[in-house]
Amino acid sequence: MNTAGTIDRPFTHDPQKQAPMKPSTHEPAGSATQDCTPRDAKDSRQNRTREMQLIPEAMARAHMHERLQEADRDRRAARLVAARRMQRKAERASRRARRALAMAVMQ
Repeated sequence: MNTAGTIDRPFTHDPQKQAPMKPSTHEPAGSATQDCTPRDAKDSRQNRTREMQLIPEAMARAHMHERLQEADRDRRAARLVAARRMQRKAERASRRARRALAMAVMQ
């Protein structure tokens, strides 16, 4: 089978061996589009690099990391609030116990 390949599935991945891009036939004669050389073929295909394809995954990973950090900060804040509340409760109980002991000693 001797097919030329498509943009999504090129016949070869070597830009030097790929056919140069031609302007479409429906464009006017004086348009700004010009023929691409094999050297330019590599530049025109840069939007299909692996890094570009992995950008959404990296963004999702960064977003998830940010959310996990936010949840961790919220948990730490909640623990701190609960610890302060328990400390105040313990201090009140201690004051009541001291007062009760002082009342018992004075009688």
